[in-house]
Amino acid sequence: MGSNKYSPVWPHSKIKEVFPNIFYVMGTNITKHNNVELQHSRNMIIIRDSGKLSLINTVRLNDQGLSALDSLGKVKNIIRIGAFHDRDDAFYLDRYNASLWALEGMQHQNNRLADVLLVPKGEMPLTDCSLFIFDTSVHPEGILHIAKEGGILITCDSIKNWVAADQYFSTDSAKLYKKQGAFGVATISNVWKEACKVQSLDFVRLKSLKFRHLLSAHGKPLLNSAYEAVTKIIQKEYGV
Repeated sequence: MGSNKYSPVWPHSKIKEVFPNIFYVMGTNITKHNNVELQHSRNMIIIRDSGKLSLINTVRLNDQGLSALDSLGKVKNIIRIGAFHDRDDAFYLDRYNASLWALEGMQHQNNRLADVLLVPKGEMPLTDCSLFIFDTSVHPEGILHIAKEGGILITCDSIKNWVAADQYFSTDSAKLYKKQGAFGVATISNVWKEACKVQSLDFVRLKSLKFRHLLSAHGKPLLNSAYEAVTKIIQKEYGV
């Protein structure tokens, strides 16, 4: 099984513990949009539950990173909550013979099928976990809510927390994103809004959740003040 069937290993941080049994890794993403090469950061969230690991918004790790991951427990689940984040799912699914949990309607690389469909009030891969789905989105997008530590939201592209460019940005992408107003606390990007056409009523529902923290696929963890920041950006972007 050649490694060329997977996305390459790009620079990333060490695995960092945010809360007991909840970890994250910040790494690199290189992609093209409108024929412009973009390089920015992205995060993988790792949750340990009874010794089993679930990976959310996967980022491929180097050998040292994989050793550190294996020291945490056995990778059991790959959880996909965003339409545009699956480039590294196949690597982990093959390496660990893991189960793929994904939203209905998602297209997966290599014609894969989800082992378990994630649906609200359905079976969850984690304890104390529930699923929020953007019902109006034209591309499948969801958020995991973990009922621990006062409530934790785990997002993909819907709400980012790029306060500023970090070490995984290229200089050109950092300048471009700054010009586009992509940086800020708990932001809802115009690119995502245009792509997914999410309506305000979804965000009205989101405000009814109880949470204090935000772990996004993009940007640093936002701890303790996430609810205030998220409701503020929803008001700014959607007027609700």
